[in-house]
Amino acid sequence: MIEIIVNDARHSLDNVPEDMPLLWVLRDRIGLTGTKFGCGGGFCGACTVHLEGEAVRSCLLPIAAVAGKRITTIEGLSKDGTHPLQLAWVAEDVPQCGYCQSGQLMQAASLLKGKTSVSDEAITSAMSGNLCRCGTYARIRRAIKRAASGDPTLASSSVTEA
Repeated sequence: MIEIIVNDARHSLDNVPEDMPLLWVLRDRIGLTGTKFGCGGGFCGACTVHLEGEAVRSCLLPIAAVAGKRITTIEGLSKDGTHPLQLAWVAEDVPQCGYCQSGQLMQAASLLKGKTSVSDEAITSAMSGNLCRCGTYARIRRAIKRAASGDPTLASSSVTEA
């Protein structure tokens, strides 16, 4: 039996192979389907979750490596969709197809943890491993800056495009 804590809920998992990726445990065993499968090799970032508060690729992590640890998925970022990044994502009309968005949000949340401002360079560096087929990178950057500003719902943003 392997135990993990996902979104503050303890899960005891029987009959799970120790090498099963965390992604499939979250989706198939726990039923949290917000975390997406993209590439299976950790290259696209669609499967990004937080492990003990840090962004990680869940497709690469065997469940045995996360036993007893705290995991946060997109479903746990905010119970009611009011996380500053979620509000900024809506304000900036970030999603198109939406497939990569949970991974993008989780990576951005890790970047912004404890910060009130963020540079273009820091955003580029942190977000470079999260791919968006729709190419909404400029909107993602604006949303991250908007969320960092402290008022993600600003009607007219003072956030400038770099």
